[in-house]
Amino acid sequence: MNTPPSPPGTQRTDGLSVQIGALVPLTRPGWAEAGQHVLAGLELAVRDVNDAGGIGGRPLELVVRDTAADPERAAAAVDDLARLGVAALAGEYHSIVARAAAARADALGLPFLCSSAVLDALTEQPTEWVARLSPPQSRGWQVYADFLLGAGHRRIAVAAQSSAYWASGTRILRDYLAPRGGTVIELDMRALTPTAVCDELVDHRATALLLLVGHPEPAVSIVKSVRRDPRLAEIMIGAPAGQPEFAEWATSLGGDSAAIPFLRYLPDHLSPLGARVETALRERLAAAPSFVAFEGYDTIAVLANVLRSHGTDRASTAASWPRVAVEGTRGKIRFSRVPGISVWQWASTPIQVVDQDPAEPDRFRILHVG
Repeated sequence: MNTPPSPPGTQRTDGLSVQIGALVPLTRPGWAEAGQHVLAGLELAVRDVNDAGGIGGRPLELVVRDTAADPERAAAAVDDLARLGVAALAGEYHSIVARAAAARADALGLPFLCSSAVLDALTEQPTEWVARLSPPQSRGWQVYADFLLGAGHRRIAVAAQSSAYWASGTRILRDYLAPRGGTVIELDMRALTPTAVCDELVDHRATALLLLVGHPEPAVSIVKSVRRDPRLAEIMIGAPAGQPEFAEWATSLGGDSAAIPFLRYLPDHLSPLGARVETALRERLAAAPSFVAFEGYDTIAVLANVLRSHGTDRASTAASWPRVAVEGTRGKIRFSRVPGISVWQWASTPIQVVDQDPAEPDRFRILHVG
């Protein structure tokens, strides 16, 4: 465990609020809608904590920093928040950004509860300072691969952009599908237009196309091209990274947005707490809350429990991860060491494969449960 001494003045001594630093993408090129959902969950949970008496009588306060999907900006924000004396860090949606934030938090000895990023290698080396609520990518994408196999897909194309996140996803799918009779055909989106993707799908006799690309582009253009190609009327389009979870997806694609299976991290039925939070989030967002908003709420629920039980000392917070047992919106949250994962991990995060019902665009169909 890396435990550098805290510089003078890094812990608040005014006795007023307990501060948590919140990292969220709120501007482009970050997925701002996802960031808004994370933040809505964080803010709602802070309100509930303060309505219940705060942390030992002190109000809980969020100090928000926009990462804009920029790893360097996120690392600088961690430095800034550490100097301000926050008790812990929360949030982040983009995996590559969360990895930069986690590395910096580990180096500074600042507890970080990552809300929504899934990249397995969140830190290069095992750390005691970082914990995570979302499942590791390997677990979620293997569940998605099981869904593909169960639906009869063996020749699966991935339209992939260049990034560590997409490369990791492609590798997970290939390693899992190959021993089970599946083939992954990689389409390099640095070299292909959306129209050329259609030709490749025909040539390779693919039955499924997975979008491992950014939104809105090139994802929107690829979907439109495939949907309009009569040669590909039977092909399934999938988006394991979860792009269709957000309203912006349907706004961009209209009727073409439906029947595109994706991963989300919700149970079949929310707990009573989850149902209450869903109602409050819907009012706050003026829209149906995504699973990302629930992740934000659960992050604060965990941190508030830790801070109440163990105080606001950073080392005490980091040492408490294995003792966490908190009822969240999606089940009981406990952290453990998972083989191959370098951070404290909630190992039983619920996982679903869902899609938007073409007949009822406001309804998601549960297709598979992991």
